[in-house]
Amino acid sequence: MREATLGLLLAGGLARRMGGGDKPMAQVGGVPILQRCIDAMRPQCAALALNANGEASRFAAFGLPVIADDVPGFAGPLAGVLAGLDWCAAHRPEIAWVASVAADSPFLPTDLVARLHGARVAQGARLACAASDGHTHPPIGLWPVELRAELRHALVVEDIRKIDRFTARYAIATVAWATEPVDPFFNANTPEELMEANRIAAAL
Repeated sequence: MREATLGLLLAGGLARRMGGGDKPMAQVGGVPILQRCIDAMRPQCAALALNANGEASRFAAFGLPVIADDVPGFAGPLAGVLAGLDWCAAHRPEIAWVASVAADSPFLPTDLVARLHGARVAQGARLACAASDGHTHPPIGLWPVELRAELRHALVVEDIRKIDRFTARYAIATVAWATEPVDPFFNANTPEELMEANRIAAAL
């Protein structure tokens, strides 16, 4: 049975290496990266939501609920995950899982959610995380909504900011993807990486 899952697009960062602004709005192959993420995730998920801070109306054209962090001080992607878990519990209580992805990743795999769930079940793990090229990608993972109280305690009381420091407490299944013809978790953090993404998109 396919588990109902909310796709959570994480766009809450400050984009310092890109010179500020919204990285997901940058275009790759003539399409905003955010739209490319939506197109990859929508068929895999029961619903989608966007984690972003600041004025939500700038994302209105994408038609997604926009969820801001409620942990102050730009606490990083864990705060975005928490916001997504809380929103899911309040607005889509029939969904028990959230799949988070970085919204500046233009080449996300179309089998992400299915493979993460499959590995989680096969290994009896509580969480799942994506990997490629020998590296894990902590913001790209699978989270049970029921974890939100533990995550809030870690963020607010323990001041834990690094995702893998938090997830190390749990059994976590890691799923590796091939990097040919492209690393599906390539993300555009700098102007140079954005140029590279456009080169890759043109080659594909």
